[in-house]
Amino acid sequence: SGVAIYTRLDVDEVIQPLEGVWLKEGRLIGVKVLGIEVYSLYLPSGTQGDVRQAIKYTLMDELHQWMSTKLSTPTIIVGDWNIAHQNIDLKNWKSNQKNSGFLPQEREWLTQLFSNGWFDAFRLVNDEPDHYTWWTYRANARANNVGWRIDYHIINAAVKMGLKDTRIDPAPIFSDHAPLTMTYDIDRIGIQ
Repeated sequence: SGVAIYTRLDVDEVIQPLEGVWLKEGRLIGVKVLGIEVYSLYLPSGTQGDVRQAIKYTLMDELHQWMSTKLSTPTIIVGDWNIAHQNIDLKNWKSNQKNSGFLPQEREWLTQLFSNGWFDAFRLVNDEPDHYTWWTYRANARANNVGWRIDYHIINAAVKMGLKDTRIDPAPIFSDHAPLTMTYDIDRIGIQ
């Protein structure tokens, strides 16, 4: 694991908001730029078994608690959340309901976030199925677009008015993930 943020803008502050596993495994870092806090996040997948799934749930609880303190600060949290939220966020949702990344408890956790002042920026712009950010390397999944949308920009209301556009770029192939690009109008961030 490990996260990073690259920016051409001057950084006012580097933020490491959570400790423990977050720091040890390099799963969350932020910067404050132009009055906006931007975080890079990498939640564990839980696919390696019950121990890792338990760690994932613990980190989800800690993250939710911390996010509740960020509702009035313009905040964008981007990265690999390792959870597909809705049926339209993965191709084979019926056969994956008992797999980490699409477990009912994980999906409900995202639903709670989105009911408490946070937004899936991609879904604010695009509510169509078949847009994925991750594909297994097996069975020609990427070529057949049999994927999962597990990478997000999750934003609060202070950022929502600045959201302009989104796109997922499945090519060129750098990894099993595709870049998720969001465009924001900085002048409209903070307007509610």
